[in-house]
Amino acid sequence: MPEEKKTATEFPYFNRELSWLAFNQRVLNQATSPEYPLLERMKFLAFVSSNLDEFFEIRVSGLMQQVKSGINDPGADGLGPKEQLRSIREVVTQLVADQTECWENQLVPTLADHGILFCSYDELTRNEKQWLTRYFEEQIFPVLTPLAIDPAHPFPQLTNKALYILASIDDPQTRIIESMMAIIPVPRILPRTVRIGVPRRGNPEVYIFLSDIVQHYMKRLFPGYRVRSAAPFRITRNSDLYIDEEEVVNLLRKIEEELMNMHKGAAVRLEIAKGADPILLKQLLEALDLQPENVYTAAGPINPLRLMSTYDLIDRPELKFPPQVPHVPAELESPERIFEQISKHDILLHHPFDSFQPFIDFLNQAACDPQVFAIKQTLYRTSGDSPIVEALMEASRRGKQVTVLIEIKARFDEANNIQWARQLEDVGVHVVYGLVGLKTHCKTCMVVRRENNELKRYVHLGTGNYNPKTARLYTDLSLFTATPSITSEVASLFNTLTGFSLTPDFKKLHVAPFTLHSKIQKHIDTETRNALAGKPARIIAQVNSLVDKQTIDHLYKASQAGVKIDLIVRGICNLVPQVKGISEHIHVRSILGRYLEHSRIFYFENSSGARPRLLAGSADWMPRNFFRRIEAVFPIEAPEHRERIIHILETHLKDTKHARILHSNGTYHKTRRAANSIHLISAQEIFAKESNNTRPPFPTEQAEELILRPLTPNS
Repeated sequence: MPEEKKTATEFPYFNRELSWLAFNQRVLNQATSPEYPLLERMKFLAFVSSNLDEFFEIRVSGLMQQVKSGINDPGADGLGPKEQLRSIREVVTQLVADQTECWENQLVPTLADHGILFCSYDELTRNEKQWLTRYFEEQIFPVLTPLAIDPAHPFPQLTNKALYILASIDDPQTRIIESMMAIIPVPRILPRTVRIGVPRRGNPEVYIFLSDIVQHYMKRLFPGYRVRSAAPFRITRNSDLYIDEEEVVNLLRKIEEELMNMHKGAAVRLEIAKGADPILLKQLLEALDLQPENVYTAAGPINPLRLMSTYDLIDRPELKFPPQVPHVPAELESPERIFEQISKHDILLHHPFDSFQPFIDFLNQAACDPQVFAIKQTLYRTSGDSPIVEALMEASRRGKQVTVLIEIKARFDEANNIQWARQLEDVGVHVVYGLVGLKTHCKTCMVVRRENNELKRYVHLGTGNYNPKTARLYTDLSLFTATPSITSEVASLFNTLTGFSLTPDFKKLHVAPFTLHSKIQKHIDTETRNALAGKPARIIAQVNSLVDKQTIDHLYKASQAGVKIDLIVRGICNLVPQVKGISEHIHVRSILGRYLEHSRIFYFENSSGARPRLLAGSADWMPRNFFRRIEAVFPIEAPEHRERIIHILETHLKDTKHARILHSNGTYHKTRRAANSIHLISAQEIFAKESNNTRPPFPTEQAEELILRPLTPNS
């Protein structure tokens, strides 16, 4: 008898938080990999700390709030908040230990082999110590403010993620050995890594961490007292904003208030170096309302994120990735002809292999072109010196109607976006903050231009943020189009965002929260029906995260029907692959390489009848993207673009260098081919080489046949 199919209630799910930690472990693996240039490995080590900061600020803080509120309901994976916190502590403790081991036993010795020394004070030469003494007296000591903690000096308000030194002070004139507490804030303005300014024999570069310097010269801060111990520490606070938009009259002002309060949010983690006075540590925990399980003791640097700035200090290009020169398609080499070229045919770009400059040219041309009447754009995150904001401001100065939807609730970019909003409003740009209760996450820009006494729309749609800096670090897609069936719907989307529309009508675009979720389920179900009917059926999806339970359940059912499913999920994946009778036709891989995989691409082999449906856009498969954000997913229709997208997907499925396969027990491993071969395939390296030769090496008419081959992650 055939095996009975599992019901939805029996479907397995990975825990979201533990899945994310598994992703961060893969980031750490980049730092330990000799395949990467040495200083890039150091940068990956810093990324691990940056990721953990955000994880504790948002995810762990949320779980801790649930526990304090008495909520312990299990999620789909069966774990309640308390169980998750216990598991998180176990995993993070090991992750921090691995991070320290990587720094001290792998990177530091290898850096030394290349003439880059990270030293403690005791490892410095006499001349270097003399130089450091002068440096401390002139550059550090004047801005330090030691804070005594006693009945006359209450415990200070400690800033989120700032560096402090916990010092145990004793009066040598008394017989009693005291443990008086003092806290030394280390100002953010000071560089966290200092290069010693005197030469050493052999001319190595010598660096020392700022915390080590302050610790050594601690006695200068407490004349007449004895410093018994000193330990650098930092705290992480709950950094989620709590805003009831329905009750807020001025959202901009309210968010500014919340940003000020964020630094006072409840503490959720204490990171402290070894050697802290245990009596003072207990007092510190009481003052922060933390428990011992919230403490993470570091044997190495208290905050490896500081290594990010050190990367910029070290001018050793041979120890970094070689520069990637982005390709500019021939039709976009002349910015003044950009509207003419888009009018002829759609243009697809694959960043960072293709340059982001054409989009900046697109906006600059729109700003100065007398035939352009209006510009509408969404901004979720952008760079600090954004040429995009400047182009929008220039367009407004020239009298064009400019409307910008700025998402001032974009996490950790709220302050920057408020600044942009005010600058834009100062020059007459109409700034809108989107819909109540929804974040505007879609990446859309529309230019309205008069041509032959008619108004014509030109549109840019993307998978990534309008940020020239991250466009060099993230892989993303850009589509320029003047196709009326697309541009008219983008116009409707903007009208929905700036006006009133309960039921906007979208046929080409899949827009959250209106149609995206239901259409994705429909596409999956169509593949399921085709497989049951004996027709070809295939799903390929590339996303950052896969969390939505309903989508996962539909994928399970599709697998049970025999649909071949390949998922390229960079980060969180709650779906459990390769479970017999449930997901044996589902393969999941994660690719971490030089660039952060950020594109969202969806392939449904037979859901549109005549040919496979290809989609790209701004949305991951998560509840927040489906229901709490404005997202836009757009079709890829031009034959040459479909060819390229299929090539991108196929190349990712063939990656054996950076791909890691997710197994049903939650672990990630190299593909079997990678384990048995010295000739490894890197998708990103292939795309980089192809950017110099323009396009993939196979004809359009064969592209959609290639994808039908039974490619599996282990093939």
